Amino acid sequence: MTLRHLLVLSLLLPAFSAAQDSDPTIDSIDAVLDDFHDAAAHGDKARYLGHMADYGVFMGTDEWERWPKNPEFTNYVDGRFKDGSGWHYRSVERNVRLSEFSNVAWFDEVVFSETNGRFRGTGVLVLEQGEWKIAHYAMSFLVFNEIWEDVIKLTKQAQAEKDKAR
Repeated sequence: MTLRHLLVLSLLLPAFSAAQDSDPTIDSIDAVLDDFHDAAAHGDKARYLGHMADYGVFMGTDEWERWPKNPEFTNYVDGRFKDGSGWHYRSVERNVRLSEFSNVAWFDEVVFSETNGRFRGTGVLVLEQGEWKIAHYAMSFLVFNEIWEDVIKLTKQAQAEKDKAR
């Protein structure tokens, strides 16, 4: 490649990257996830659960928290949203990737809660009859590497106490 070709390519790359960042499909997925979080913050059960596929699963932070949408997660959300509020998380960083046929999307995001700090959400959305639906959402704690050994120790202690109680 000549120097001129390299210069042109280096000037065009940011434009291609910016065009990819504003992909309408990615934008619509971002909108679904943002509205999912907003519905939770406002305790809007119908809107919140409406973003999930009927066979969807929500994975909480505790090892036993595997919530199929129907009926377990629906019942849980009903109890939590009774007073018109739920939980407040907002995405502060998100990455979305599409399948080859643009009908499945994988994402990871860092979400922030004023009361609980930062978490990681990961999941899968599927395109169903023209609408993006969350088929899988997993919430996990972010643990700094510097405190990993302390977290392991606390986790082992808690597991031992649970095992003893069984």
